[in-house]
Amino acid sequence: MGSLALSAIRKSFGAVDVLKGVDLDVAAGEFVVFVGPSGCGKSTLLRIIAGLDEQSAGDVRIDGRLMNGVPPARRGIAMVFQSYALYPHLTVAKNMSLALSQEGVAAADIRRRVETASALLRLDALLDRRPAELSGGQRQRVAIGRAIVRQPSLFLFDEPLSNLDAALRVGTRIEIAKLHRQLGATMVYVTHDQVEAMTLADRIVVMHGGVVEQVGRPLELYARPANLFVAGFIGSPTMNFIGGDAAARASAATIGVRPEHLVVAREGAWTGAVSHAERLGADTMLYVDVPNVDVLGAGMLTTRILGDIDYDVGDRVGLTPQEGKVYRFDGGGNSIAA
Repeated sequence: MGSLALSAIRKSFGAVDVLKGVDLDVAAGEFVVFVGPSGCGKSTLLRIIAGLDEQSAGDVRIDGRLMNGVPPARRGIAMVFQSYALYPHLTVAKNMSLALSQEGVAAADIRRRVETASALLRLDALLDRRPAELSGGQRQRVAIGRAIVRQPSLFLFDEPLSNLDAALRVGTRIEIAKLHRQLGATMVYVTHDQVEAMTLADRIVVMHGGVVEQVGRPLELYARPANLFVAGFIGSPTMNFIGGDAAARASAATIGVRPEHLVVAREGAWTGAVSHAERLGADTMLYVDVPNVDVLGAGMLTTRILGDIDYDVGDRVGLTPQEGKVYRFDGGGNSIAA
């Protein structure tokens, strides 16, 4: 249970088209992540699935049932927001069970559901505490537990990790991934962070300007991006894009090379001076000025090297793409098959 089908979803606010015809099928038990920059329409689409906003056109179906006009409480969904939205005067147990009490669920069933969810999320020892006594990560787990106890057909997550610091984001991300495996539930997750998308998703939906640019498994999008936007959005650091003569020789309008696919030596296909070096321990990032090469965007080539490599600002280096690791794009920005 928990399949989702979106057909020709459009949303306009006055003259502004926010969603421009979105089609998507999500299988029961699948973890799908909507990713894209701010303003791309991903949160609006999630709110339409939840019934918090109404689409201007198109159909939403959950488990095959048409949901157009159906209020959120009758859609069989549970939503976890960026803000924890916990009641400060209630204990963890009461926060998790409040919606069930309001729905008239039997007390024994409520207790069983809360115990099951708290065990999954390691909240057993915290059930009598109030939100002010919890860390940010614990509060977010309570918000997730509140969703679990409702036993929904579909879990919806709207940037749930945005308010957490870096260490807590990693830990909570792992918790959500484990939770999906344990529950086997259908989850739709919105984020602007492509690292979250790559590490959590069965499939990623890349959105830009109200349209779906590409849908696929994480490594499929990394290895075979459909266009310039997906190629630049998926992967960190972002792909290098080069135009001019270098692209023309490859029969393309633009070529792309990922930083991790550039080999560094004293000489190479492109040679320049190190403008900046970032030594991160496990990796070293070099930003290289390459004269007479039409590098789009930042104007420098970025390379990612495994380990701590002893290059300093001003050093001359050569950069050469690994064999078979150059991406080609046509004048419309679409990927050209190898």
